[in-house]
Amino acid sequence: MLHLVKKSINKNIILAILVVGTMMASIDTTIVLLAFPTIVSGLHSNFLTIIWIILVYLLVLTVFTTQLGRVGDIFGRARIFNAGFLIFAVSSFLCGIAPTDIFLIASRGAQAMGGAMMAANSGAIIADTFEPQHRGRAFGFTSLGWTLGATLGIVLGGIITTFIGWRYIFFINVPIGAVAFILGVRYIKSNPRVKSKLDIPGMLLFGGAISAISYGAIDSIAGVFSYLHLALICAGIITLIGFVVLELRTAEPMLDLKQFKNKVLRSSILSAFFQSLGYLAIVFLIIMYMQGVRGLSPFDASLLLIPGYVVASSLAPFMGKLSDKYGSREIATIGIALMCAAIFIYLMLTATVSYYVWIIIAASIVSGVGSSMFFPSNNRAVMANAQPGSYGATNGLLRTMSSLGIMFSFVTVISIAAHAIPKAAAFEIFVGTTVLIGNISHEFMTGIYAALYVSLAVLVIAGILSAVRGRDSTTGYKKR
Repeated sequence: MLHLVKKSINKNIILAILVVGTMMASIDTTIVLLAFPTIVSGLHSNFLTIIWIILVYLLVLTVFTTQLGRVGDIFGRARIFNAGFLIFAVSSFLCGIAPTDIFLIASRGAQAMGGAMMAANSGAIIADTFEPQHRGRAFGFTSLGWTLGATLGIVLGGIITTFIGWRYIFFINVPIGAVAFILGVRYIKSNPRVKSKLDIPGMLLFGGAISAISYGAIDSIAGVFSYLHLALICAGIITLIGFVVLELRTAEPMLDLKQFKNKVLRSSILSAFFQSLGYLAIVFLIIMYMQGVRGLSPFDASLLLIPGYVVASSLAPFMGKLSDKYGSREIATIGIALMCAAIFIYLMLTATVSYYVWIIIAASIVSGVGSSMFFPSNNRAVMANAQPGSYGATNGLLRTMSSLGIMFSFVTVISIAAHAIPKAAAFEIFVGTTVLIGNISHEFMTGIYAALYVSLAVLVIAGILSAVRGRDSTTGYKKR
């Protein structure tokens, strides 16, 4: 009996460490957004340079997450995860003491590498630690850490920057990371290693493809879209096709594409991509509305989003338990439907409506309930249908697709919402340095509406993929 109690306590400690790791990695995708004006001033830099402190983080996270999941399969997930904690904490300190903008950007790249090491292996460690019928609850916590962390980072960035100083958005990671690293080394045990070789050619092709596509897309928002950006994106797509051909012919591929014959796995990963693309775009749009049209400060704007975070964080573990009992398809799909409903509420916003605060709060709560249903259920479906020897690679791919969604949601928002104003001005609105006045605010609203409809269409695709995925191949619930 005592042994069982100790085992249960150890599992909960491991889960807490995983939640902290995934949340830290995710929060830092967006925590710097509302600190841009003070960072530019503090480092005597400029907008076109400082924008890369977020873009380089997203780029590194997107490119390396899948590969690091595979590395965890081969060399031990606990080792890679714990090393990621250490790298993240050290690089966060370097970010905090950065004397120049280039030093800060380089440190952010190292920080992203640590974050990718944690994100790529967290889901696989859950699959190693928890029985299939208990994984939904665990994914409820870690999914909360990852997906809501990106949004919560905006709130924390506003609060810390306003009341303490921008350097502390990085320093706060150091003591947390140090304690979590020590606990991780003690409690998280590495999985039995997969006897396999690293697929170096596959890693290079995949990394090159994603880098070219990502760089071409995100660099275009810092200036005018050019033939160079188009060439990079096209080259990336061609390289990605070459990667697929190579993986199908390789005996020990980085990513076993034959797994995608499993309809549940394929649909769940694609659903995660489209959900991330549509969902984060909505958050970005509403921040632009609050700051650019309504003139709220970054701090005040972040406060209006808190009710949705509270609801999501409260319900996610419970929704994860429901997916353990009833399966993932229905719960995840209803979650997407609620996110779509939130968009219709947001569409009630205008440049002059007097009760806009209540519209935003109501929509954020509905969206929060939806996210608490989708994330743990969908992640559980992915890991339930992954091959045991490929937990790390599959979880890494899931995180890569989510990171791609976050990155392209950023590009989509700036591009579509800014059709009436320059993209640089749209970004200044987002970070709270510009407020629109007069007719231009009404014109900007047409851009927001257009982007909301695009987000709605993207979420509908995610919902369709979720609905047609089929049932989980797991013993956690009874099949009907």
